[in-house]
Amino acid sequence: MYIVNNYTLAVIFCVVTMLCWGSWGNTQKLASKSWRYEYFYWDYVIGVLLCSLIFAFTLGSFGSQGRSFLADLGQADWGNIGSAFLGGIVFNAGNILLAAAIAICGLSVAFPVGIGLALVLGVLINYFGAAKGEPLFIFTGVILICVAIVLNGLAYRKMLSGSKKVPAKGIGISIAAGVIMAFFYRFVAASIDLSNFADPAPGKLTPYTAVFIFAVGIFASNFLFNTIAMRHPVEGEPIRIGGYFRGNLKTHCVGILGGVIWCIGQSFSMIASEQAGAAISYGLGQGATLVSALWGILIWKEFKGAPKSSDWLNVMMFVLFLIGLGFLIYAGA
Repeated sequence: MYIVNNYTLAVIFCVVTMLCWGSWGNTQKLASKSWRYEYFYWDYVIGVLLCSLIFAFTLGSFGSQGRSFLADLGQADWGNIGSAFLGGIVFNAGNILLAAAIAICGLSVAFPVGIGLALVLGVLINYFGAAKGEPLFIFTGVILICVAIVLNGLAYRKMLSGSKKVPAKGIGISIAAGVIMAFFYRFVAASIDLSNFADPAPGKLTPYTAVFIFAVGIFASNFLFNTIAMRHPVEGEPIRIGGYFRGNLKTHCVGILGGVIWCIGQSFSMIASEQAGAAISYGLGQGATLVSALWGILIWKEFKGAPKSSDWLNVMMFVLFLIGLGFLIYAGA
């Protein structure tokens, strides 16, 4: 299988993760013009599963290092399979809430609040689960990112200062999504031998196998979580699964593309975790907050008409996020 052998390349992989995790939400925005997010999410989950299989049978099976995908799956301990599978369930519970929050309050708010919170909590959880990197710089980066999240919230509040209807529901759902999503990466990382991908301990999974089992967990749990979301939507009337099959090919492909984009990011993050460590790999990937906020502000114009003070608060948010991410990178170096 393909293995990253140095820290610099691992950081580059984490940057790719950041771009992917921060960009998949655009596919939901595109589909939302004619498609409920609950229907979109079925395609998204299918895209994640398909992409995990492609990685497993290509990068996860070629080359002379490590175990190939099928060999690794055959020797895997059920405890490790269960851990990766549980990670998929936990992720799906949080991500479907995030998709609902995007539908209510947009990318530039749902991501900084939800994913920003997941970044802060997730870095701490993953660091204490598998300590790697200089803690002073890791925690300094986390604090700066916390301040950036607060600034984004203030910017959004000022934008809505003249509005009668403040979507507190969207912010509340974003917070719930962030808390839940903070835990998924630890379950997946726990199923992998983070110290040696080339010769992992017996029973442990390679990153490619772990991502596949994780994706199966997402797919299986979606029959519960998305069914609940369809019957008790956060906005609009309840919908039936039959409506999903009336979507056109282009709409379905947009949703699948969103899942593929996200899964590329997840795969790259896990591949980088041996060299970077789980906390830094996860933390850098969740810099997606910055990417998604840029998409929301610059492309989707979600802050159009906002006062100048909102613009300045968002600029300060970006600056602090970048400095915070810089501390995370330096922590591993």
